[in-house]
Amino acid sequence: MTATEQLRAMSEEHSAHNYHPLPIVVADAEGAWLTDVEGRRYLDMLAAYSAVNFGHRNPRLVAAAQRQLERVTLVSRAFDHDQFGPFVTELAALCGKDMVLPMNSGAEAVETALKTARKWGYEVKGVPAGEASIITFEGNFHGRTTTIVSFSTDPDAKDSYGPYTPGFRTVPYGDVDALKAAMDASTVGVLIEPIQGEAGVNVPPSGFLRAVRELCSANGTLMIADEIQSGLGRTGTTFAVEHEDVVPDVYILGKALGGGIMPVSAVVADADVLGVFKPGQHGSTFGGNPLACAIGREVIAMLKTGEYQERSRALGAHLHDRLGRLPSDLVREVRGRGLWAGVELHGRARPVSERLMELGVLAKETHETTLRLAPPLVVGKDELDWALDQLEAALKG
Repeated sequence: MTATEQLRAMSEEHSAHNYHPLPIVVADAEGAWLTDVEGRRYLDMLAAYSAVNFGHRNPRLVAAAQRQLERVTLVSRAFDHDQFGPFVTELAALCGKDMVLPMNSGAEAVETALKTARKWGYEVKGVPAGEASIITFEGNFHGRTTTIVSFSTDPDAKDSYGPYTPGFRTVPYGDVDALKAAMDASTVGVLIEPIQGEAGVNVPPSGFLRAVRELCSANGTLMIADEIQSGLGRTGTTFAVEHEDVVPDVYILGKALGGGIMPVSAVVADADVLGVFKPGQHGSTFGGNPLACAIGREVIAMLKTGEYQERSRALGAHLHDRLGRLPSDLVREVRGRGLWAGVELHGRARPVSERLMELGVLAKETHETTLRLAPPLVVGKDELDWALDQLEAALKG
């Protein structure tokens, strides 16, 4: 039995089967490349769903983590530490907002945003107690908690987890009229992914994000942008909402904010929104810990140069040009922005991802017929072209 077989057998026997991973076992990684326990290298075209935007073991991020590891890693929020103030100040400035509430996982940040919207609705907007509603969209993916899956339309994410949390109205993604009809005086927030990642990298119709912004402003409702996957350089801008010159009331950030090293997430908004929290009303032992803040600060510094956004713009244009030239008998549709694409196939995407793996490229399917591509933003043009050559070969079988 090979090392791969031994390790996969251990995973199969002792791990809950909540994932269907490709049959490899990674042992090492650098930049845009992964190496398995047998020593074979693969080009990473998934980047841990945008958590590794800056590449595996990015030297700047590893150095920042190492420096902090040698000083202090956790004090809880019972005490301040010397990385916290600079982190929240720098992240607020990146977003053009006043305040930051740091958490750990993306789901925690979404839950925090939901709590923020409800508390703001009751205490600022004046919605009667217990009547706040939040609008979400079909095809959404915001996490796995019981509240979040309550407004999911994906049976795999939702079924068998009831009873479900009330207070949500779900409308078709991209449908302005449906959104307008769903809004009333009880609506405290509209939770939206500027691009729906898990649903297959779905880009909304042109002008939709602007319409959401205008409706929220007209109705005194918070526009809450879940930029956990789409943000921090992935689409060629710092935030995906920038493609329509939209500024939400609340940003939800995660994944790449932790540099691929540890979970770091945050909710960012102005003081008239996040200022509703008082001591003891919400918290997290690990949220905003020194190690997370040190890594997050380095991520922010890297984004401020604009280098990664520009790489995503330029290489993303090349990626979509090449994908757009794939034969229509192999590919039904290509969606996405920047270094992010959903390749809609005529048949199942899992066999294609398995053939790609055999050819040395790692990507993953979603919703049966879509292959997602999201390489680290440090990928080279030659590497990208090689991966796309392998994709064409895999599609042809």
